[in-house]
Amino acid sequence: MQLGLLVVVFFLSSMDLTGSSKVVKGKRQRRISTELSQGCARGCDLCSEFNGCLRCSPKLFILLERNDIRQIGICLPSCPLGYFGLRNTDMNKCIKCKIENCESCFSRNFCTKCKEGLYLHKGRCYVTCPEGYSAANGTMECSSPAQCEMSEWGPWGPCSKKRKLCGFKKGNEDRTRRILQAPSGDVSLCPATTEVRRCTVQKSQCPEGKRKKKEEQGKQDNTNGNRNRKDTKDAKSGTKKRKSKQRGAVVPATSASPTQ
Repeated sequence: MQLGLLVVVFFLSSMDLTGSSKVVKGKRQRRISTELSQGCARGCDLCSEFNGCLRCSPKLFILLERNDIRQIGICLPSCPLGYFGLRNTDMNKCIKCKIENCESCFSRNFCTKCKEGLYLHKGRCYVTCPEGYSAANGTMECSSPAQCEMSEWGPWGPCSKKRKLCGFKKGNEDRTRRILQAPSGDVSLCPATTEVRRCTVQKSQCPEGKRKKKEEQGKQDNTNGNRNRKDTKDAKSGTKKRKSKQRGAVVPATSASPTQ
């Protein structure tokens, strides 16, 4: 009888120990879970004592700040200067700008505001505006040369080569326009006022070339005429000389035979 009671007591005590261990384990799990999220900053859904926020609430951005060898996460409604916001289905993040001398950027490689004293041009930062551009309206943004007010292009000029309009087949023709208004009065910031293109025409002889050729032809004709006249004169002179020689020739007289 006593042995049976001992068995029952032992069985009941073992059941009590098992139940109490389960209760302790459940309390421990709840304590760990509470410590992981307890004391998180506002807007942070999950955090740790060592790394700060690990997951922000929706619509907020997480920014990782380096502290010695650690990275501390904080949640922000928008990203600070030097960062841009990258939205993701998992979590929104603040990404650091990778553009040199950029204070604020739209994306990793497109700056929207440069550091003080630098000019912004097409998402990059420069010490001075590139050639053909200038700062617009007192800002630090380089404006397009399109701010120059230009007249319409004039008609194309005649095809020419070395300032001549003849004596060639391939040349150039140009057209011009005027600067009506330049930014800050600096015409060097405006685009070109002259445009040149190649042209092809039917080759024609220049008038001076025709005159020169005509003069040379005339000289040649005169030379030939003089030569012909000289030859004619020489021929006539030779004929006269021959006739004169014939008239001056003496016929030898025959001696008369003696009469007997």
